[in-house]
Amino acid sequence: MTYSEQRFTNDSSRETVHKSLIDCHVHLAALPDGDNGCFISPKLLRSPLFRFLLWKHDLSPAHPREANARYLRQLMTELRASKYVQKAVLLGMDGFYDQTGLLNRQHTDFMISNDYVFKTVQANPEVFLAGPSINPQREDAVDEVHRCADAGAVLIKVLPNAQHFNPADQKYIPFYRALAHRKLPFLSHVGYEFSLIGKDQSVGDPNRLQLALEEGVTVIAAHACSYGLILYEKFIPVLHDFVKRYPNFYADISALTLPNRLRMLLHLRKYPELHNRLLFGTDYPLSVFHLAAWGRVGFGELWNVVRTKNRFDRQVEVCNGLNLHFRSLKDLLPSQQLHKKGIH
Repeated sequence: MTYSEQRFTNDSSRETVHKSLIDCHVHLAALPDGDNGCFISPKLLRSPLFRFLLWKHDLSPAHPREANARYLRQLMTELRASKYVQKAVLLGMDGFYDQTGLLNRQHTDFMISNDYVFKTVQANPEVFLAGPSINPQREDAVDEVHRCADAGAVLIKVLPNAQHFNPADQKYIPFYRALAHRKLPFLSHVGYEFSLIGKDQSVGDPNRLQLALEEGVTVIAAHACSYGLILYEKFIPVLHDFVKRYPNFYADISALTLPNRLRMLLHLRKYPELHNRLLFGTDYPLSVFHLAAWGRVGFGELWNVVRTKNRFDRQVEVCNGLNLHFRSLKDLLPSQQLHKKGIH
């Protein structure tokens, strides 16, 4: 039974059920402050999207420590105010590694270090879980998998388009086997990448995740395999095929209310057989729009969606209004890990 189905069949315990959700796709944004191991290229810092996010969250690049603290305060305030979401997985962002497996900052646009992810989670364990990022091209990728697992990671996040690696490359088999051994889900961006400066958009093809699936890794395709180019959704057949063929394949619903991914959102609501493989996520700090609900839900429910300002809650309400069911990441985590992290 999916989380959304529980909402309608277990109304007597609504608050308990709702607040148990985990958002598996929340970005830990940070400016480099000299100590956090983070990095942002001058080119990305000047980009329109990044400038917009800085303006929207009132963050000043001239004062990185204050900006980083402000971002976390805003995130925690909104998360704690959510009626539905109990915890969020903070995602790191690894860099570009050359053919020798060494970090190349000249080709890296943005980095959120794993150490900064763990430090932030350890300081706020009541609301955050760790989703570090490991580029499998790095020379110590397998060792980093074990280090992150030992430190309490609940998943590993990658963005092949910006990290410049092909997930289908056979040389990454030891990396995938390490993930499978440590039972760490592999959350990979799918589709076109707009936020960061991607060099090879072809590696966002979900077909390239097949190698990880065949090695026994629990794979989570971000954005439900949406391609991200308005009405063109070339990966819909892949999504259906992978759900049928691989019991270890999942997809998150992050960013699906954005106009460029709306077609995938509306497609998914028509196929309830897919809903058991969908995981809740928002892609915070990106906005959550209510456009999809217009003309598709009753006026009373639409009004409730429109007046819901909390992004976590609006994502839930839009999907509920469309009868798009989903699950929580906690369904994929070992019971021992749930208990240790205080997840109920």
